[in-house]
Amino acid sequence: MFIAGSYDVIVVGAGHAGCEAALASARLGAATLLATLNLDNIALMPCNPAVGGPGKSHLVKEIDALGGQMGINTDETCIQMRMLNTGKGPAVYSLRAQSDKKLYQQVMTKTLENQENLDVRQLMITELVIDGGSVCGVRTELGEEYRAKCVILATGTYLKGKIIIGDCVYSGGPMGQRSAEDLSASLLAAGLKLMRFKTGTPARVDRRTLRTAEMSRQDGDSAGHAFSFLSERKNRNKACCWLTFTNEETHEIIRRNLDRAPMCNGVIEGIGPRYCPSIESKIVRFADKRRHQLFVEPEGLMTEEMYVQGMSTSLPVDVQQAFLQTIPGLEDVKIMRPGYAIEYDCLDPLQLTPSLETKKISGLFSAGQSNGTSGYEEAAAQGLIAGINAARKVAGQEPFILTRAEAYIGVLIDDLVTKGTEEPYRMMTSRSEYRLILRQDNADLRLTQKGRDLGLVSAERYDLFCRKKAAVEASLKELRSLAVTPTAENQKKLAAAGTAPIRTGLTAYDLLRRQDLTYERLRQYFPLAELADDVREEIEILIKYEGYITRQLEQVEKMNRFERKLLPPDFDYEGLATLSAEARQKLAEIRPRSLGQASRISGVSPADITALLIRLEQRQREGKGHVSM
Repeated sequence: MFIAGSYDVIVVGAGHAGCEAALASARLGAATLLATLNLDNIALMPCNPAVGGPGKSHLVKEIDALGGQMGINTDETCIQMRMLNTGKGPAVYSLRAQSDKKLYQQVMTKTLENQENLDVRQLMITELVIDGGSVCGVRTELGEEYRAKCVILATGTYLKGKIIIGDCVYSGGPMGQRSAEDLSASLLAAGLKLMRFKTGTPARVDRRTLRTAEMSRQDGDSAGHAFSFLSERKNRNKACCWLTFTNEETHEIIRRNLDRAPMCNGVIEGIGPRYCPSIESKIVRFADKRRHQLFVEPEGLMTEEMYVQGMSTSLPVDVQQAFLQTIPGLEDVKIMRPGYAIEYDCLDPLQLTPSLETKKISGLFSAGQSNGTSGYEEAAAQGLIAGINAARKVAGQEPFILTRAEAYIGVLIDDLVTKGTEEPYRMMTSRSEYRLILRQDNADLRLTQKGRDLGLVSAERYDLFCRKKAAVEASLKELRSLAVTPTAENQKKLAAAGTAPIRTGLTAYDLLRRQDLTYERLRQYFPLAELADDVREEIEILIKYEGYITRQLEQVEKMNRFERKLLPPDFDYEGLATLSAEARQKLAEIRPRSLGQASRISGVSPADITALLIRLEQRQREGKGHVSM
C-alpha cells in the first residue's frame, strides 16, 4: 500500500458540507486534505442554485457569524435576492438568494485552493482505515493510503448513488457524476448503520422557449440585503424569476402515467423528502388541489438553463415533456436536462454525538446529507461544526457544541442526534422553540464572540461586530435617557409622526414600543443619532418585542437547568429498574449528553426523567458525582 500523505484531518466530499468542514479545519490550524470525486464539481448545486429561505437563512447567517464561508460566497455570486415572510414577525423573516451556479462553484473553489493548511485533491475514497476503534486514514481506488487523525464524511448523495428516470436506472451521482460504490461496504464493515434515502430534481428548460408574458414576473427586492455580516447591504439583482401554475390537464397527464412513475411502481425504494415531494407525489397526496405553484428560476447569467422549482420528478422523459407543455408559459418549452430521482446511502444520525463524531469509531465525523438531511444550508452548517470539532479533537480540546437556545445549528444537530430522522430532514423555523431569540438579524450578536474564541473570526469581522454591538447598546441607552414630556410642542411632533398624544412623560424608548412608530420616523422629530440599517433594525426588534423576548429567555433558563446536568458516559441505564423498558433501550442506544437531551428522546417520559434525576443525585452523594456545567 502506497502511503500518499499524512494529515490531521481528511474531508471526504467537496459539496457544501465538505467545503465548510475543510475550511474550518484548516483555518483552525489543522493540516487538512479535501478529497473530491471531481475537482470540477466543488460546491456543486445539483438542485436549485438558491440559498436561504425559511429556517435556512438563519443557518447561513449563523455559519457566517461563526466565520464560515457560505454567506460570503452567496453574496458574491448572487443574481437575485428577496426577503421572505415580511408580512409576519421578525422571527420568521427569511432572506433568499438565487446564485449563479457556475460562479458559486468557481468562487468557492478559488477560496479552497488558496486556503493555508488545505490541500484539495481529486480522489475516489473506497475504504476507511480503522485501528483499535479509531479511524487513522482512508484508501483510494488507485491503491493510495492517506493517514489522518480524524476523517469527516461529507459524501452527500454519492454513496451507492442510483439515478432513476422512468424505467431507466443506473449507478451515478447528481448531474451525471460518478457514484461512490465501495465506501458503503467499508462503513457497514465498521459496524455503522446505513439508511437508504431518495431525493430528486426537476427538468431544466431552455429560457428561449418560454412565453414569459403568460407568467408572473418575480423581481428581487430593491432594498439592499446581504447574507454575510461582512458584506455591504446593496441591490444585487441581475435577473428575474417567473411564477406559473400547474392545472387539471397537467395533473391528468401525471395520473394517467402513474404506472410508469418509479415512486409508484416499486422501482424507488428509498424514502423521499416530505417537504420537497415530487410532482407525482403531490398529485397523489393532494388529489383535491386544483393547481400547484411553480417558480421558473435562472441557473446563471451565462446559461439559458432555467430551473422549474416545484416540479421535481422521476417520470419518463416523454411524460415530463407532455406535462410541462400544459403549463402557462411553457407551451413551447424544450427540456435541456430531464428531472430525475436519486437514491443513496446515508448514516443513521443516532450514531453521532452532538459534536458530529460517530460513537463507534473515534475520530470519524459525518456531516450533511450523509447524516440524512436535505439542503445546502443544513449541509454547510453541519460541515462547519464537524470541521471545528475534528480540528479541536486533533488539538486535544473539548468539542464545540451549540445548544437549541443558542442557534438553529444547535436545533438541527440536536434533532438529528437525539430524535434521528426517518426521511430527509429539512430545517424550518417551526422546529425551534426559541425562534424569537434566534432570529437571522441577531446571529452575529449571538455567535461572533464564540467564533472569535474558537479562532475562526478574523480581526476585521470582530471589529465590525464590536462596533455594531456598541452602537446597539449606545442607541438603547440614548432612547432610554431621552425624555418626552406632554408639552404642546411635543404633542404636535407626535401628531406629525402619525402617533397618538401622550398623557404623561415618556422616554423615546417607550414611544418606540408603539407599532405605528419607527426609529427613523421618531428621529425626524426628536434629537436621535443616525443609525446604520442593521443597528436600527436590531433596536426596533428588541424594543417592540421586548416582553416576548424576556419570556422566551426565562424559558431558556428553565431549560438550561436540565442542560447543565450532564449524564456520565458510563451511566447504567439497563440497571435502573425505575425506567420504562423503552426508555432504557433508547437511552442506552443514544447515550444523551445531558438530562435536557434525554428529555427530548421519543419514548422517554417525564417519569423517566425524574428517575434519572434521582439517580444522578444518588451518584453525587455516593461520591461518584456527575458533571455539571
